[in-house]
Amino acid sequence: MSRAVWLVRAEALPLGRKLAAALDAQLYQPWLDDGASGREQFRAAFHLHSHWILIMASGIAVRYLDGLPQSKYSDPAVVVMDEAARFAIPLLSGHEGGANALAYEAARLTGAVPAITTATEAVKPLTLGIGCRRGKSAEAIELAVRQALAGRPLSDVREAATIDLKADEAGLLEFCRRHALPLRVIAREDVAARGWTGAPSDWVRQNVGVDGVCEPCALIASPRGRLIVPKTAVDGVTVAVVEDRVEWLA
Repeated sequence: MSRAVWLVRAEALPLGRKLAAALDAQLYQPWLDDGASGREQFRAAFHLHSHWILIMASGIAVRYLDGLPQSKYSDPAVVVMDEAARFAIPLLSGHEGGANALAYEAARLTGAVPAITTATEAVKPLTLGIGCRRGKSAEAIELAVRQALAGRPLSDVREAATIDLKADEAGLLEFCRRHALPLRVIAREDVAARGWTGAPSDWVRQNVGVDGVCEPCALIASPRGRLIVPKTAVDGVTVAVVEDRVEWLA
């Protein structure tokens, strides 16, 4: 797997360098080449990498990609991000090519919101909110998750969500990897600002600085959803389950 980050402006260099370093990706700065235009350079490099992050406006990305895509089974994965790292949008080869997974990875690194639009993910109705004490194993997290799901399959889960302080929790990352679950990371400030009214946890308030983790994270990740399983605590792991509501489509 070969990854690359493409910039169109020098102002995006800090973000580009951060992503390139974290993702072991090649960083392209087309303005350094006085020959071909940026679009011509991109067309020449497009098939050299399997995964791309384009830091540019989506309209520019569409023009860059014009005429290049051939098949969702062979095209490189393409994610578009704005320079402020507010959104990570899989634009090409989202499910089959891995752009959805790359968008979640880029979002976890930057605090962006992954904007996933593929139908394969959209039909999964559940979002998990997960909190855990430091060092909890993937097995401990899975035990708590399955207890909270109460028999519903993990294949019904679209994503897991946690607070940014747990973004690098090894057991949580391993659990998500084993089950191919994307991990949405919610900023602590957003959790605090949501105005969650559940029963606060003294331990979480003292150690994390917010009243709770699993319930508000799940509700932020699925803003139209309803909480169907409140916080379930199992041996230092907390899980909440939110289910999407679709009545707005009627």
